[in-house]
Amino acid sequence: MSIGVRIQEADFDLSQEIAQLRAHDPKVGAVVGFVGTVRDMNEGLDVASMELEHYPGMTEKSILAIVEQAKARWPLAGALVIHRVGPLRPQEQIVLVAVSSGHRGEAFAACEFIIDYLKTEAPFWKKEATPQGARWVDARVTDDAALAKWTASPV
Repeated sequence: MSIGVRIQEADFDLSQEIAQLRAHDPKVGAVVGFVGTVRDMNEGLDVASMELEHYPGMTEKSILAIVEQAKARWPLAGALVIHRVGPLRPQEQIVLVAVSSGHRGEAFAACEFIIDYLKTEAPFWKKEATPQGARWVDARVTDDAALAKWTASPV
């Protein structure tokens, strides 16, 4: 299985990354990708820009552990997580989560699992620039709720 985790300031080319993920693997029947972008509004305030910070080394290790959990749950052919850091403006790409597998159901579930964990568990710090000044962004209640579905014990 091919696993890639990259933290970078540079943008990424979605089609190139997806093509690389599925290259030379005839068992791949599905590739699912999620691209997160910077919004121009958050919690009712205009957002002029966002700055993402991370702890090098620790962040990659944390994301790799999330991908390994997905690999343990679903039969994946590959997974790629690219997360940008540094200053970003509205409409710019922040994150790519892409998963390949033999079947679409496994790919969809694994991709959703990875992004849900990434949003709440990966060590990133976000600061938004608004007309009212800069502010640090906390995790959303909806992100915690999305994560809870993966950790809830079956009834």
